Amino acid sequence: MPGSPHTLANTATPDTHSRVGQTRPTLVLVFECDRLGASSLRISLADLAVLSIGRGESRSFDNDRAHLTLPDPWLSTQHAELRTSFGRILLCDTDSKNGCRVNGQRVQRHELADGDVIELGRTFFVFQANAPESSTEPRMLNLEATDPRDRPLTLNADLASEVAKLSMLATTQISVLLLGETGTGKEVLAHHVHQASKRTGEFVPVNCGALPTGLVESELFGHMKGAFSGAVKDHTGLIRSSDHGSLFLDEIADLPSAAQATMLRVLQDSEVRAVGGTEVHNVDLRCICATHRDLDAMVDSGSFRSDLFARIAGYRLTLPPLRERREDLGLLISSFLNTATFDAMSIEAARALIKYSWPLNIRELRSCMETASVLAAGGRIELSHLPEAVRCPDAVQSKAPAVQAGDAEHQSELLRLLQVHKGNVSAVARSMGKDRKQIQRWMKRFAIDPNQFRER
Repeated sequence: MPGSPHTLANTATPDTHSRVGQTRPTLVLVFECDRLGASSLRISLADLAVLSIGRGESRSFDNDRAHLTLPDPWLSTQHAELRTSFGRILLCDTDSKNGCRVNGQRVQRHELADGDVIELGRTFFVFQANAPESSTEPRMLNLEATDPRDRPLTLNADLASEVAKLSMLATTQISVLLLGETGTGKEVLAHHVHQASKRTGEFVPVNCGALPTGLVESELFGHMKGAFSGAVKDHTGLIRSSDHGSLFLDEIADLPSAAQATMLRVLQDSEVRAVGGTEVHNVDLRCICATHRDLDAMVDSGSFRSDLFARIAGYRLTLPPLRERREDLGLLISSFLNTATFDAMSIEAARALIKYSWPLNIRELRSCMETASVLAAGGRIELSHLPEAVRCPDAVQSKAPAVQAGDAEHQSELLRLLQVHKGNVSAVARSMGKDRKQIQRWMKRFAIDPNQFRER
C-alpha cells in the first residue's frame, strides 16, 4: 500500500521472536476522539525496551527510534513512554502538557495491568498483558491502512486466537457451537465461519425461539401440500434451503423436544423428509449453533437431548461480553457508522463509552452510536447525545430496584424475547401471556430499554 517510508503499514514486520504457546504484552489503540474513522492500531511490545508516543503530522512509526506519532493536537511532541523493566511495563509521563491517565486517574508513572485503559491526549488505548504470540502476525497492525472489508473481527487477544482456530475448522464438517450473552456477535461469527468455509450454498440464519409455535418442524424440514390445515402448497424448508451452505441455528436451546429428535436424525443421516411427505432428500449440511443459555445444565436437567448436544458441540466457543473486550470499541464503532458524516466525539463522551459496562453488549453499542450520530447532526458527538444509562450509569442503577436472585432467569427470558421480537413489546407480551403494561413494568424494574433491540 502506498505511503510514507515510516507508516505502520509499510514498516510492519513479522515478530521473529514469536513462539507458539507464548504470550506478549500488547498495546491497542482503541480510537482517536478527533479521528474516529481512522480505526484501531495494535502494537506488540515484545522485545521493545522503550516505546515513545507523541504528536506528529500523521499516524506513523519510526522503527529505529521505536517512536509512535499520532495527529492528536492534544498530545505533546514527546508525550509518554512505555518502558520494560524486569518483566513489567511502565507508563511514564515525559513532561507532557496534558498529562496521562490510566483508568481515568492522572498518573506520572504507573505499572500497567492487563485491561488498563490509557488516555493520552484525546487518544485511548487498552493494554493487554498476555496476548498470544504468532510467528505470522506483524508487530504493527494498522487498521487505518487496511480495507474495512479485510479488518479483523476483534482485537481482543484471546478471542482473536479462537477466531483463528475457527477459520482453520471452517473447511471441515466439524460442528460449531457458539455460546455467550445476548448481543455478543454470535451471528456475525457464524457468518465468518461460513465465508471461510468456501461452501457454495447460502448462509441460512434461523432463530429457533422465533419460529411459530406448532410450525417449527414445518419451517425447518418443510412440508407437503395438505399436510395440515393451512398447508396450501409444498414448502422446501430452511434445512434444504441451506444445502451446500451453512445452517445457523440461533437459540438452539429453544428448539422443542420433538424437533430436537428430528434434527438429530438430519445431522446423523444428512437426510431430511418434509412433514406429510415420504420422499427423503439428501442434504450437504454444515450446522452452526448458538445460544445464550447454559446447555450443559439443560442436558443435566433433561430439557435438551444429550445426543443432539454431542452432535452440535464439536467445537465450543464462548464469546466474551463487550465489557471484557473494550479494545474492540473503536473497531466496532467505525464499522457501525458513516464516519464521512461525522468523525469526532468529545473527550467526555469517549470516557463515558469506555467506562460503561454495556450489559446488552454490541447491540446496545450500535443503537447508542447510531442514535448519537443522528443527534449530533453531522457535528461532534457530545456527552449529551448519549443515553442516560451511558452518561450516568451509577444514577440509572440507583433508580432501578435491585434484582433479586430469583429474578435472574426471569430477566434473562425477557431480554431473550425482546431480542427475538426486535424490541416489539406487544409481541413479547403475547409470547409471555402477559399484559403489555406488565412487560413495561418489568422493563422499568430491570432498567431495560427496548429501543436497544430494534432494527435501524
